[in-house]
Amino acid sequence: MDILEDNNVKLRAVEPSDARLIYEWENDSSVWHAGNTIEPFSWHIIQQYVENATVDLFQARQLRMMIDLKDERDNPFRTIGSIDLFEIDPLHQRAGIGILIHKEQDRNQGYANQALRVIIKYAFGVLFLHQLYCYIDSDNQASLKLFKNNGFEVTGTKKDWIRTQQGWKDELILQLIHHSRDEESSNN
Repeated sequence: MDILEDNNVKLRAVEPSDARLIYEWENDSSVWHAGNTIEPFSWHIIQQYVENATVDLFQARQLRMMIDLKDERDNPFRTIGSIDLFEIDPLHQRAGIGILIHKEQDRNQGYANQALRVIIKYAFGVLFLHQLYCYIDSDNQASLKLFKNNGFEVTGTKKDWIRTQQGWKDELILQLIHHSRDEESSNN
């Protein structure tokens, strides 16, 4: 199996044909809270983003991969979401991570878990990062479970960090630190 695949999902680079889908997702106000977005993106901005998606990830300091479902009979590759590495820091060998499974019907099917496992292997095995981190609303139990089940640990809390219509929410910081065999053997 390819390093960018798991049972049901395959991660792939952003293609120009993804512009319409990314435009739709980025302008869906129901998911804005997860990315701290407060305004829509123009078609022009999305087109520019897609055109520049091929820039070296260490230069751009970000990488977006599309999440495709494999081997569906009616549509062999259906794109269901994206997974991002952001603020890639080559000196400190770390990156932030975010994931979106857009449609409700595709959530809670294990696809996000598979995509997260794939990007973790890629980040540590190909990019040679030392750690991944993410920020999650304290009440987002599904995301907390997803990341904790993949080895991420809560390492901090930003109190009253996110303002919502219902009041203030805390935001949790989660980290996954990769310990190579060399590091493990030198620590013993």
